[in-house]
Amino acid sequence: MPLTPRQSEILAYLRRHMEAAGMAPSLQEVADAMGIALNAAAKHLKALEAAGVIERRPGIARGLRIVEATPRRRRMDSFELPILGRVAAGLPIGADAHVQGFVPIDRALFTPVPDYLLRVHGDSMRDDGILDGDLVAVKRASDARNGQTVVARVDDEITIKRLEITHGRIRLLPRNPDYAPIELAPGADFAIEGLYCGLVRRD
Repeated sequence: MPLTPRQSEILAYLRRHMEAAGMAPSLQEVADAMGIALNAAAKHLKALEAAGVIERRPGIARGLRIVEATPRRRRMDSFELPILGRVAAGLPIGADAHVQGFVPIDRALFTPVPDYLLRVHGDSMRDDGILDGDLVAVKRASDARNGQTVVARVDDEITIKRLEITHGRIRLLPRNPDYAPIELAPGADFAIEGLYCGLVRRD
């Protein structure tokens, strides 16, 4: 039986946590990360266990592991990236953090190795070869260098643009002359969410 969207989201969180921390999250950490009650988190983990994608060892704190035969890691040089909604390449659109599916990726395609995929909506990055409907691969990061292509949050909206930093001034530049740069005023609600690693174009 396929996983529900919420179960896929929790599984993606378990992977991220275990890769970053080197251990499984506690039940409370799962509940807090997902914004759900403790008993709801326990039910979702039980469902993931029943689906055969995780194993839990009774009586052992954080005694959870992801079964290696799960779809995300099929072989040493291949893994699957979660699709986390869409990203604007015209004007920012609302970010959707729900996992919409997984795409198998050859590990050698990207450096650095990305953490997730976002779907592009719009053509403001056309001249960099990023087209409407593409899946952009993103490495989580909170800062970037001048000239890098970034996924950024502006007023709780998500967009992909080229970062320009000059004399303390920040602009997000499109790569299509039909679009104007996004000028960030001092104190603007702005954060870098990740670095662009490449894209996946699916026929």
